[in-house]
Amino acid sequence: MEVRARAPGKIILAGEHAVVHGSTAVAAAIDLYTYVSLRFPTPEENDDALIFHLKDLDLEFTWPVGKIKEVLPDQGSHAASSPLSCSFEATKAIASLVEEQNIPEDKIGLVAGVSAFLWLYTSIHGYKPAKAVVTSELPLGSGLGSSAALCVALSAALLALSDSVKLDFSHQGWQVFGDSELELVNKWAFEGEKMIHGKPSGIDNTVSTYGNMIKFRSGELTRIRTNMPLKMLITNTKVGRNTKALVAGVSERAVRHPSAMTSVFNAVDSISKEVADIIQSPVSDDLAITEKEEKLEELMEMSQGLLQCMGVSHASIENVIRTTLKYKLSTKLTGAGGGGCVLTLLPTLLSGTVVDKVIADLEACGFQCLIAGIGGRGMEISFSGSS
Repeated sequence: MEVRARAPGKIILAGEHAVVHGSTAVAAAIDLYTYVSLRFPTPEENDDALIFHLKDLDLEFTWPVGKIKEVLPDQGSHAASSPLSCSFEATKAIASLVEEQNIPEDKIGLVAGVSAFLWLYTSIHGYKPAKAVVTSELPLGSGLGSSAALCVALSAALLALSDSVKLDFSHQGWQVFGDSELELVNKWAFEGEKMIHGKPSGIDNTVSTYGNMIKFRSGELTRIRTNMPLKMLITNTKVGRNTKALVAGVSERAVRHPSAMTSVFNAVDSISKEVADIIQSPVSDDLAITEKEEKLEELMEMSQGLLQCMGVSHASIENVIRTTLKYKLSTKLTGAGGGGCVLTLLPTLLSGTVVDKVIADLEACGFQCLIAGIGGRGMEISFSGSS
């Protein structure tokens, strides 16, 4: 029996940075996924190792289960139905297991993800030997929620082969969990995100688990549903950024200019709320969709202007904006800024020829381009082999 889980990445449609200062933000799932397949060895295979294979990076990590049990002696006794945080002692123990793998210096950013895998796996399945294989359509470290998608897909695959959820193993194709199972996946994924990011907001894993869209303000998440098809061109500038430094920079600017920045944050709040209202309102015909898209384009432009006011744009982002503006397309950064990814709304009536030209121009600048549907499905699983 092999289980395969997939979980989508995410974008921030509106509200990044200002959300830290009490404004509303809107996040959405995208139809670009991280996939995790999980398989236990058969008795005939007599395998006693836990294997974690990052296929896209051609990296494989292997631990004898006896070694894991020796280093993490308490992991086999926990119930998968009750997610828990990794203790300081367990964090140190997992760090020693990861250190033994001699991860290449240029891939050192993977350490946190591998640690999250070990924590999630041993918390849910103890010391069972298994092989987990990861592939992804999401670029790493670009602000598209790749770490959350990994944690959600991992949690779903692990729980699917546990006693904590009841599933139809004979079902063909992708299937979804029930609400209580989704809640359990989301809680475990959040624990994985804490291993990777320290103090995550919970937005990324929640969007990846449930799909569609989420409105977020002051720690409160509200799931919302889009009533219109949305397609975005996502441009990865490939410019790395320091999220903590960018967040701190906005806070420092707010201290220096409290009145002006309060006005900026209030404007962002209004934009986010209007974006949420537009995408949730009913659509009657193509004309209505076009009118909505035009409003969203204006709101994206306004949002980008406010993000520039906060000081989180970047030369690479401005380059993308200039390029897409030649084709009368609206663009804004998504996530932390300072590089990372940029969103361009692709209107329903836009010709494929124009899209191809835009992508060619952007790729000529060295950028990576992806096209994604917005507000789609959340985490799903499928089974293969006999049970």
